Amino acid sequence: QVQLAESGGGLVQAGGSLRLSCAASGPTFVRDTMGWFRQAPGKEREFVAAISRSAGNTNYADSVKDRFTISRDNAKNTVYLQMNSLKPEDTAVYYCAAARGVVINHQPYNYDYWGQGTQVTVSS
Repeated sequence: QVQLAESGGGLVQAGGSLRLSCAASGPTFVRDTMGWFRQAPGKEREFVAAISRSAGNTNYADSVKDRFTISRDNAKNTVYLQMNSLKPEDTAVYYCAAARGVVINHQPYNYDYWGQGTQVTVSS
């Protein structure tokens, strides 16, 4: 059973930075692709960023491109999301997710395992 635990959320002013971490445990073969999603109140869960097992391939939502960076340390079983130049519209609960194999369409239903989420609040 794969377990994912996010940390690093909090309250930050607009323009600030946060780094989220996702510690993973369990079988590694089901954690080929790791992703970050977010969900704001009253909105659907949306894709933020994803990274392949080798970290050779990354994908980002247009809304976070050039501001957020996803990375992974397979030796530490941890995935990171560095968030810079944060905006109030980045406020949401951020979820870490894992999927087997390569994910082409980064929709939530293509991911198999989820963490509990961590709150990120950006004040204006």
